[in-house]
Amino acid sequence: MYKDVQLFIDGRWTQSVSDRTIQVINPATEEVIGKIAHANKEDMDAALAAAQKGFEVWRNISAFERSKIMRKAANLLRERADEIAQLMTLEQGKPLAEAKMETLGSADTIDWFAEEARRTYGRLVPSRVPGAYQMVIKEPVGPVAAFTPWNFPINQVVRKMSAALAAGCSIIVKAPEETPASPAELVRAYADAGVPAGVINLLYGVPSEISEYLIPHPTIKKISFTGSTPIGKQLAALAGQHMKRATMELGGHAPAIIFDDADIDAAVKNLAGAKFRNAGQVCVAPTRFLVQKNVFNAFVEKFVAFAEQLKVGNGMESGTTMGPVANKRRIPALEALIDDAVSQGAQLRTGGKRIGDKGYFFQPTVLTNVPLTARAMNEEPFGPLALINSFDTLEEAITEANRLPFGLAAYAFAKSAQVKHALASRVESGMITMNHMGLAIPEVPFGGIKDSGYGSEGGTEAIEAYVNTKFVSQLDV
Repeated sequence: MYKDVQLFIDGRWTQSVSDRTIQVINPATEEVIGKIAHANKEDMDAALAAAQKGFEVWRNISAFERSKIMRKAANLLRERADEIAQLMTLEQGKPLAEAKMETLGSADTIDWFAEEARRTYGRLVPSRVPGAYQMVIKEPVGPVAAFTPWNFPINQVVRKMSAALAAGCSIIVKAPEETPASPAELVRAYADAGVPAGVINLLYGVPSEISEYLIPHPTIKKISFTGSTPIGKQLAALAGQHMKRATMELGGHAPAIIFDDADIDAAVKNLAGAKFRNAGQVCVAPTRFLVQKNVFNAFVEKFVAFAEQLKVGNGMESGTTMGPVANKRRIPALEALIDDAVSQGAQLRTGGKRIGDKGYFFQPTVLTNVPLTARAMNEEPFGPLALINSFDTLEEAITEANRLPFGLAAYAFAKSAQVKHALASRVESGMITMNHMGLAIPEVPFGGIKDSGYGSEGGTEAIEAYVNTKFVSQLDV
């Protein structure tokens, strides 16, 4: 089922010029399941030349026609969702149901941007001079370089690719080496839908080598990166040196605030489900749970019960509700965070250990009464680790929610209108959802503030990052 993955350059699937390859590991079995082509400088030069050529073609195709091609790609993705989901589960580990949901959701993202392609409006500004027209028009920024992580192999690519194509840009995607096959299938759907050669190019290799070569290159006019805050800062600085526009979707450490008047059952069902989805490897996952004291014990009891009923196993097996973490290095990283917290007085309520010695399985873990000095309260855990503390007052909850330099997502469960208004206006995050899970759908903004980055990868705001605004004033003579 799992085939070796090639580069996609100028409309062709190809091996690297050097014939170098990288192994792909199944995180549930630790077996090598395939290889991917390893790009070098010659491959990158070919992709850059193709992207420039593709841009000149694609920018001159009407938004209406671009929209039709994109819609066809979305439908192809839906038709192939079962097969793509199996590839994603084999290489990333998430349960098949989650993999298929990601694939189908990515098709919805393409549809959204296909429609927005036809709505990149300019405007007329009334002139002070008789007979003059003042126009504001939107033009595609040019070839784009995108860098994406392994936790959502298609979803992270599709936002960047679809926004770029909707705006009329070409793109080079450096997709994740750990999960290469599923993003390759997204590219295949676009290619089969009729996207011209050179508009989409796909590379794999050493991430630092590719980013350090593509970002300064004069062909590239914009970058988009999803990943850790430290790497994001490095790439943003490199882009800044060359005056390249950048969108940065970086790390988070989302607070989830549960008040006395909340529906505790609904809060646990929604928040625990979001916490352990994709084995907790989600940038917007609720991580720091702040629970008002009167309902703290009830919330913890129900949350622990939820964690303990999860079936951890191979995502290809029926009934699995949480797969392995995606790579071997996550195991010691999680163990170190848990050991540090417990050594400082945190209470381990459930989990805390690796499961077995084959595959990267880790127990869903809950810690309570975690000191603010613990590393886990200050570093993004990026795994199935929930941290639950109590609070007394609204002010105390908001202070803790805003304590960290991160500002990606936030969650709350409360009935009081006054409390909800205070949270909406005072919690420092790019997104906040209250009493339900309302984030990350295509038509709404998706992005953070502070050390969580800048720019949006959803909603109408997303395309703005891929267009230049040009003012044109002309006088009829």
